[in-house]
Amino acid sequence: MKVLIVDEMHESIVHMPEELGLEVDYFPNIAFEEVLEKVGDYEGLLIRSKFSINEEFLTHANKLKFIGRAGAGLDLIDLDACKKAGVDVFGANEANKVAVAEHLIGMILSLFHKVNQGNSEVKRGEWNREKNRGEELFGKTIGIIGFGNNGQATAERLAAFGCKILAFDKYKYGFGNHLIQEVSLQEIYEQADVVSLHIPLLSTTYQWVDDEFFNSFKKNIYFCNIARGEIVKLDALANALKSGKVKGACLDVLENEKLKTLTQEQKETFQFLSTQDNVILTPHVAGWSNESYVKINQVLKDKIRMWLEQNA
Repeated sequence: MKVLIVDEMHESIVHMPEELGLEVDYFPNIAFEEVLEKVGDYEGLLIRSKFSINEEFLTHANKLKFIGRAGAGLDLIDLDACKKAGVDVFGANEANKVAVAEHLIGMILSLFHKVNQGNSEVKRGEWNREKNRGEELFGKTIGIIGFGNNGQATAERLAAFGCKILAFDKYKYGFGNHLIQEVSLQEIYEQADVVSLHIPLLSTTYQWVDDEFFNSFKKNIYFCNIARGEIVKLDALANALKSGKVKGACLDVLENEKLKTLTQEQKETFQFLSTQDNVILTPHVAGWSNESYVKINQVLKDKIRMWLEQNA
């Protein structure tokens, strides 16, 4: 069986499928047009985020049996088209959950204790102690929306900080324990001090976070998104920050991450967010640790192995 790899990944990705007896071709810099020319010769395809896979793409891949995504989330892959074509799809969602959780907690702590702000001021020769008085995470009520791999890993670590953890998942139940309370979304609206998104990008979650979402909270909240940027209408977040409904935000993702292609409205919103001391932005790197880079390959290898066993 031949496997085509079309994105740059940790070098171990070549050897791991080979250990399963597969023939691997690794083209990390291949252009999309070349992929269309080659993919028809392969039963397996490994991709990260170079391009989307849709029904038209699959017409060029008549032999394809499985697609593995080196990362969390499958929103770049048309799952219905793959099912129709008989192509199995799996991701490496488990691989970066530790990196995501640690990154998010680092962002929250930096926001609460004004680490970024204080760091910038001291480097400018300013020594403002009272202005940089922090707020403790201990005792806060955290609303986790989405309790998959990343949501669970984040919740468990925040519980260790002495936080009350409320978790809601539209598609799961029975996951509560002595650390985490399984609740309705309404209970998060009523009780949360901090809200963190851990949900996939679907047609039902696209721009789900809007003005109505923020106005549903009883308290003024801190808001975090390390899921997918398109879930949040950034102008709604900007409005909530201006009104004080959102006291601060941690964003690892944006609705348009190609900053050179922002519309005029997006530019204005981004300019506002980027000038706020109570907003921390990072470039979609929450799951991008040195360790997760390798773990992703290990998870893909295990899933390919299981797929081979099931389809032997």
